[in-house]
Amino acid sequence: MKKIIIILISVFTVSCSDFLDTDQLTQKDSSNYPQTPEEAYTSLMGVYNAFGSRVGGGETEHSFIVLNLMADDMLGGGGKDDLTAHAIDLFKLTSRTMYTDLWECTWRSVYRANLLLGSLDNIKWPTTESRNKIEGQVLFLRAFTYFRLCSMFGPVQLITTPEPVNLPRASAEDVYAQMGADLKRAIEILPATKFQNIPKSENGLATRWAAQALMARIFLFYTDYYKQAQMGDITKEQVVAWVDDCIANSGHDLIPDFRNLWPYSIVMSGKTKSDYKYAADNNLKWIGENGDNNETMFAIKCSTAAQGNNYDRRNTVNLHFGFRGNQDLLPFGSGWGKGPVNSKFYNEWPNNDLRKRGSVLDVSDATHEGEGSTSKYKWGQAYQWNETGYWSKKYMPVNVYDDKGNIVSYSSILWNMPNDPQFNSTQDIVLIRFADLLLMGAELGGSKAQEYMDRVRKRVDLPSVPATLENIKNERKYELAFEGIRWLDVLRWGDAESTVNGMNGITLKNNSQNATYKIKFRAETGGFLPIPEAEITLSNGVLTQTPGWNTNDAMLQPGE
Repeated sequence: MKKIIIILISVFTVSCSDFLDTDQLTQKDSSNYPQTPEEAYTSLMGVYNAFGSRVGGGETEHSFIVLNLMADDMLGGGGKDDLTAHAIDLFKLTSRTMYTDLWECTWRSVYRANLLLGSLDNIKWPTTESRNKIEGQVLFLRAFTYFRLCSMFGPVQLITTPEPVNLPRASAEDVYAQMGADLKRAIEILPATKFQNIPKSENGLATRWAAQALMARIFLFYTDYYKQAQMGDITKEQVVAWVDDCIANSGHDLIPDFRNLWPYSIVMSGKTKSDYKYAADNNLKWIGENGDNNETMFAIKCSTAAQGNNYDRRNTVNLHFGFRGNQDLLPFGSGWGKGPVNSKFYNEWPNNDLRKRGSVLDVSDATHEGEGSTSKYKWGQAYQWNETGYWSKKYMPVNVYDDKGNIVSYSSILWNMPNDPQFNSTQDIVLIRFADLLLMGAELGGSKAQEYMDRVRKRVDLPSVPATLENIKNERKYELAFEGIRWLDVLRWGDAESTVNGMNGITLKNNSQNATYKIKFRAETGGFLPIPEAEITLSNGVLTQTPGWNTNDAMLQPGE
């Protein structure tokens, strides 16, 4: 059974809206829990749960969806009345509280991390290593969560203790320095166990290698966006050394075929079949997610939620990005139609790059056809908006035939669960993979920059090109498309305004009617999202709004 790192305990089980409530809910609270290493581990699982919470639910409840819809590789999509998706895409608001769920759920993760970190000295640890393993993971999760907040909302309050405080935004210098300090400590104390030697029972937990990769991502964002030479005490030379160490010693690597990273390449011989001609013609076979994929460095682990409406375990990112109103286009399943691929993005993608067809489904491309032929695709279903005929294949519901000839979710076969597309997507949300690390290593410009760049291109049969920034930008654009990274890249490079405004003029269909896409980047926002107005009110004005969001043109207008 797929390992689930989502474990709830009473002391940590709070909703997004009351994540700072300190009322005693059981006989165990933060004054007496955790007291043992075993309880500390259970508390750690609570931190993971908060970090990955609301994988399902609405668009603004998960940063992965928001970041994808903000980027230029995807459009908002959904139906005519899916205004939240339209607003994210156009950098607008449906209301002044639109991002409340994202804000509160992310802060809940910080709170739980602070709570556990503050209790570690109260525990009698059998060895220093046992404490370090817990502490290192919590520091990684806190740094990642702070980066989520600061890369999306701009610098936020810097809170490192669980006590309620009312603080203004910290400076970018201070909050990023804290992220760097947390990750440096995590790198120093987490074990240097190679990927192949990590027990499968620990699949999904943060490692020293994931901390090194995250350090590179945060360092590049901070130093690029804020034009700084270093991040707190962290220098570029240190980051290069950590990246080199990770690439050489972690056991992580590129899997041989890029397309086998994604479930559409699944082969379930003896159980079922997908009849996906593209996969069959290219001898594809999905590598899976249970500790066999050494390209994944850190991911949110997902599972089925067969009992009750449990959004916290399932992956409905795929459901958001599935075809709207189209059925049985095997292996791809139906969903809510968010995130149609930008046709300009697709058309500019070189045809000799196998990642193009390996990442995007063109509904007019007959070579993709199987028994569930894409020629059956129907345009304008359920008032589909921003329809281009191109869809990302990376995160999409994947269906197969069962042994009775019924079309079912692959997850229902693997985990022997009832077939329910609302609950059965179990694909992990990959947040860091090795290809990203190689390209960050190339961008950092160390002595092995060209080697790292070449490794990524060689896998997809592309020739070597110089590891210049412009070439690296293009390589990241296509290697990491639809993975929630593109927006962070164009923002830190200072390319947000030209990239967003360059989307104007895309031809598409809104509710089956020909339309032209219009958008304008509002540079006054700095590329960041607004803090929910209720949070500013609760702070008595101590917390200030992100610039550019109090104006009337920030609101989504009818017909947009």
